[in-house]
Amino acid sequence: MSKNYDFRNVRMLVVDDCKFMRNILERMLETLGVGYIRTATDGIDAWDLLYNDDFDILLTDWEMEPEDGPTFVHRVRQDPDSPSRYIPVIMLTGYTEKTKVTSARDFGITEFLAKPVAARSLHARLLNIIENPRPFVRTATFFGPCRRRLNLPTFDGIDRRASSEDALLI
Repeated sequence: MSKNYDFRNVRMLVVDDCKFMRNILERMLETLGVGYIRTATDGIDAWDLLYNDDFDILLTDWEMEPEDGPTFVHRVRQDPDSPSRYIPVIMLTGYTEKTKVTSARDFGITEFLAKPVAARSLHARLLNIIENPRPFVRTATFFGPCRRRLNLPTFDGIDRRASSEDALLI
């Protein structure tokens, strides 16, 4: 963990139906210096906490009952009454097949974290949220952080897109 941040003012909501996992995540976040941590057992409890408190980052498990992580995140992103549509979301799961990762990206998560969780991996996700904030995108079928992560080299050929400066000259 090369970069040291002061996380004392970071407010985290941890959502997991497994008490053991909630405790582990809470201890990891405390060790990283996160100053305010609340926990919920599922998306329904978490929704109530989001309405009654302000959080900076949401860490949620995928599989929970009665409301799972995907349903909860979809509601956070899409519900017009959502109090936290722009909150960064770290999705936690033991299932890391490409279809799961793609699905999570498509319902609006910010970061993906595989179980078993290591403090170093959790720290890396927190740093990425802080150092590389992603703009939010709204389309007819999606609202959430931009799903593109590729940093492609610029194209200098005749067919390159105009820069904003070029566009002003046209």
